Formats: sequence, structure tokens, C-alpha cells
Amino acid sequence: MSKGKVHIMGVGGVAMSAVAGLFKKAGWEVRGSDQAMPYPPMGDLLTDLGISVMHPYQAENLDWGPDLVVVGNVIRRINPEAVAVVESKIPYLSFPEALREHFFHDQQSIVVAGTHGKTTTTSLIAHLLAFQGLDPSFLVGGIPVNFGINHHLGKGKYFVIEGDEYDTAFFDKGPKFLHYLPKAAIINNVEFDHADIFANLDAVLKVFTDFARIVPRKAPLLIPDSDTNAKMVVADADAKVVTFGIERGIWQARDVQWDGLGVAFNLFCKDLKVGTFSSPMIGIHNLHNVIAALVMLHELDAVTPKLALALESFKGIKKRQEIKGVVNQITVMDDFAHHPTAVRQTIEALRIAKPKAKIIVMFEIESNTSRRKVFQNEFAKAFATADQVLFCRPYEKPDNLPLEERIDMDQLCADIQSAGTNAVMIPDIGDLASAAAALAKPGDIIVGMSGRNFHNVHDKVLAKLAEG
Repeated sequence: MSKGKVHIMGVGGVAMSAVAGLFKKAGWEVRGSDQAMPYPPMGDLLTDLGISVMHPYQAENLDWGPDLVVVGNVIRRINPEAVAVVESKIPYLSFPEALREHFFHDQQSIVVAGTHGKTTTTSLIAHLLAFQGLDPSFLVGGIPVNFGINHHLGKGKYFVIEGDEYDTAFFDKGPKFLHYLPKAAIINNVEFDHADIFANLDAVLKVFTDFARIVPRKAPLLIPDSDTNAKMVVADADAKVVTFGIERGIWQARDVQWDGLGVAFNLFCKDLKVGTFSSPMIGIHNLHNVIAALVMLHELDAVTPKLALALESFKGIKKRQEIKGVVNQITVMDDFAHHPTAVRQTIEALRIAKPKAKIIVMFEIESNTSRRKVFQNEFAKAFATADQVLFCRPYEKPDNLPLEERIDMDQLCADIQSAGTNAVMIPDIGDLASAAAALAKPGDIIVGMSGRNFHNVHDKVLAKLAEG
């Protein structure tokens, strides 16, 4: 018997599709709406779950009589469906509120926050728990390959969730992660981001400080020992602050050995060796994510003899250093990087894995932050660590961003060139794919970076490579 009827507004988003799936698995009748039919993989996921999607947004989408409406943060107050919800007597919640009210009271939430690494670390913790038979619930802003889905309603004691600092809904401009009732938490790092809603770094530090303060007394709150900003935001926290890092912090990775397939290391708590581990992920940033996940499980005493094997079996996340194909010994990868730090870390990781490879970066200026000038200089420095950079036309959004606030693509290309790396903007996606394929030689890496599907450029590159 159905628990009720729930309507999900903005159901095509990664997080909203996951919320829809959780409600479905909890016994609700679920339908949703979006501006258009969501493209894969979210569209396929919703179809597989049997969740119908009404589009575009309109008041009539509510005529089926839902008992509850869950509103995504993509929905603006002037949206006709939002206007209809507000004017109706139908109860409505933001998706963080919906999770808190309907899921978190029965399980202990592990919240993974930070500017970078949230999706990977959340996925890791969920996988490590699941592999050991602890059946956690989880919601993650990507698709972990081991699960093939971005959510799960488990029977175990933990709910692992990616904690986003972005605003909650048009009726709640506070950050999402303040709703998540953390019983344990990680702040992976803190940097300036989301320039569309945060004026400066101080504004970002404030919301992370607020988050740290809601972690209960004596509950584990993990931060990297190397991150000054993370240390600042936990200074007044009542939680049990636990530091981690590579050869620094309370918990440390020592005796680190890299190869082209991953990294091996010993994990220590102070001077006590806890275990030897091998991770299949490349890059220093991913090693930090792995350490954080392992430390969290140890702090929660959620460790069995299967833990090391669980880590070795982790298959990564779609759009995070995801190999889309290899043609003529040329590797084509997809990555979510859209912040200067993420761009630099991804390139550094590829250098460690394949030091002799030429790294060709294709990049779509599409996020609310990357479209702005705020990181003009930082992007130039990050891209200069590649061997070749190809930009497509910046993604246009209906936000009326003034021209003087937009990133200057001509200047960005010129600054990258001045640093010794060739950079050019190629507006047409087909031409960009052809250029990338023409530049690559056997052994090289072509990586496309975007928070979206990047106009399927990866498939276009693979097709061009196959043509020879």
C-alpha cells in the first residue's frame, strides 16, 4: 500500500532523481516534472524506476493530487508550477527538508562536505560499508560505478550523504547541509566557490562554520591537517575534531607508493599502524579522499577484515576520471572538474599515472562560477599545467550575467599561451572534437571537463579517432 503521493519538481537533476528514487523505494507513488525530458543518465534512471516525468513546468502538473511536493533548488519563485504550489494547500518541502523529515530520523547520517571531493568520498564510504555487509542508505551527486545508481535505501544504521553548501530552495536561501542532522561529518577542504551566491571567501567560511557547529558533541568531524580554512571553520565546534593527511595529522598515510594504476600506503593512527591499503584511484586529491573515507569508518568502528579488499574493489564514479574509451592507444576521459583547483588536481593526477603522455584538455565554461571573471587568473595557471587546451563556446544561461562580469576567453587563452601551453577556443563541438583527435598520438590522454554532458564531445572524439 502506498504511503502517499509525492511530486518532485526538478526531477531531472542528479540529487532530485535520487530523492525521487528514495521515495519510490520507501513505498510512495512518485511522479515528477522538469523543463524537458531529462537526458541520460538521469532520464534512463527515472524510466527504469517507473517514475513519469511531466514537462514543461506548468500548474496542471499538480492536477494528479499529490500529498507532498518536493521542490528542487533549480526552481525559481516565478516558475508557474512553483506559483501554483504556493497558492495551493499542498504541503511542500525542499529536498534537504524532505530527506530530514522522511529518512534521517531512522538512520545516522554521515555527511561529507567540502568544496572538492564530496562525490568521491561519499561514494567511497557507501561502497566500503556496503562491501562489508553493513547495507547503508546513500545519496550521492554522481553515479558510483559499483552501484550503478545514485541512491540506495538500505537497512543498515548509516545514511551517507553528500553535503552541499549551495542554497536550498527559492524559499530557503540557507545551505543544504544544515538540514542533514549529521551524526558524523567530513569537511574535505574549504575554498571560494559558487560565486553566484557567495560574495567572497568569508561568506563561504561562515556557512561551513555553521555546519561544523551542528555536528554533535563527541561525534567525529574529520578535516585535512593541511587545510587552514578547514581548521578555521571547526575552531569552535563541539564535535570531536579529527585530522588526517599524507604524513601529517592524527591519521596518516605513510610509505606511499604510486604506480600508473593507483596507490599503495600504510594507514597509521598516531604511531600505530592500522593497516596496509591499495587504492585504484590516481591523484593526490583522491588519496586524501580515500584516507578520509577509511578514517571515518575507523572512527565509527565500522571496520571488518574485508575493508582493504573493499577499497581495492572500488570502481570509481562516472564523470570522475572516467575512461570513455581507448582508440589507437589514445585514452579519452570524462571529468567533472569545473573549478581551477579541480582542473589542476585532475591534470596532476594524470601526470602521475602517465608521466610520458601528452595531456589534451577540452573544457566547457558552464558552471555559475567558471562563467565569471572571479577565477580568471586561477584558471590560466591551472590550464597551463596541461599540454594543450581546447575551449568550446561558453555555455549561455538565462541569468543575464553582465558582459563585464563574464570570464574573458581571449585573455584566458592568451595567458595560458604566455605560460607555454597552447590554448584556443573552438566554438563548434564537432570541430573541437576533430582538433583534439588530430592532436593526439598513441599513449596520449584527451580529457573533457564539464559539469554537464559536454554535448557528447567524448563520443565524437572517439568516433574521430576510429576514423583514423
